[in-house]
Amino acid sequence: MTAREGLLVLADGTTFEGELVGAPPPGGVATGEVVFNTVLAGYQAVLSDPRYAGQIVTFTYPHIGNYGTNDRDDESRRPFVRGVVVRELARRPSSWRATGSLDDYLRSHGVPGIAGVDTRRLTRHIREAGSMP
Repeated sequence: MTAREGLLVLADGTTFEGELVGAPPPGGVATGEVVFNTVLAGYQAVLSDPRYAGQIVTFTYPHIGNYGTNDRDDESRRPFVRGVVVRELARRPSSWRATGSLDDYLRSHGVPGIAGVDTRRLTRHIREAGSMP
């Protein structure tokens, strides 16, 4: 499968290049408030936590998706995030509990994402400027 290039564009004009993952957003554009989360594990719980409704979550940990996803790790009936930003998305899950990859999970729930983003730079920017659309 060919990588689909994507851009994360913040309200102040700052841009971050990456590769589109997950579900294609309607009309090619996903919108939401960009925030960050520092979890090392539990990314599926974050994505399905209603507190993140309408937000695009940036994971500060550089390697996300390594243990895959499964139905038991959801916090609610579906993901509530509008999008996901990661540095490196693991393509093959390594846990015996996994029933699918994080990319599969995002696709099946209609959640767009972008990988290959310098999440350290993005997080510093959000810390200094505040969360923004």
